[in-house]
Amino acid sequence: MVKVTFNSSLAQKEPKKPCSDEVLIPADTDVEEGPQVYRRQSWMWCWCMCLGLGLMVSGVVVGGAYLYRSYVQAQEGQLFICGVDYHEEDYMMEEGEEEGTAAHIRHLQESIRVLEEEGVELISVPVPEFSDSDPADIVHDFNKRLTAYLDLTLNKCYVIPLNTSIVMPPKDLLELLVNIKARTYLPQSYLVHEQMMVTERLDNVEELGYFIYSLCRGRDTYKLERRATVLGIQKRQALDCRKIRHFENKFVVETVVCMG
Repeated sequence: MVKVTFNSSLAQKEPKKPCSDEVLIPADTDVEEGPQVYRRQSWMWCWCMCLGLGLMVSGVVVGGAYLYRSYVQAQEGQLFICGVDYHEEDYMMEEGEEEGTAAHIRHLQESIRVLEEEGVELISVPVPEFSDSDPADIVHDFNKRLTAYLDLTLNKCYVIPLNTSIVMPPKDLLELLVNIKARTYLPQSYLVHEQMMVTERLDNVEELGYFIYSLCRGRDTYKLERRATVLGIQKRQALDCRKIRHFENKFVVETVVCMG
């Protein structure tokens, strides 16, 4: 009997694999990485472009608003020196004088400062050409709804409720003054009369607001009422009166202040 044996090294040796051509193909993520980076950069560029345009537009808007506000503030802070020609309805024409001549046309000049945000008009009337009217400083306070007259001849203050039918609001008055300055409106107006009566003395001037307090501080200050609302006053009663002529509208106002 013959015993057959095998070499263990030959038995464990693996057979050789056949050679084959192999091609290395990159993973999908490697192939798509380039286009994804490009798209990401495109979106970032678009966002930066939109942000830049937004900043430019907002800068133009803010800059325009600032320039407009500066112009308005310059107009508000500006002192207007204006004059107006007006007719006196009670002027007595002399014989041979033609209607419309300069003889019965009066001229009034005053300086005006309008504070639109504060709702205040500050008026200064210098010594007029005619002798029957007093120089005065006037405050129209639309927030307090009060008007104060400082008669510079007597150095006395008079306070009365604001008459909005005569006094233009600050915005409208500022527009009128700008037009007068630009000569787009050359006023030739008429005279309106109003008569006031002194009724009582005012001691607490600080309660009248900052602007009226600044005008009347340290001066005798009195409350006024319009003549039509004061009872017991006779038309022919002899009164001690002072006149102040001024304008804060398209016409001139003669305010007559009488002591009761």
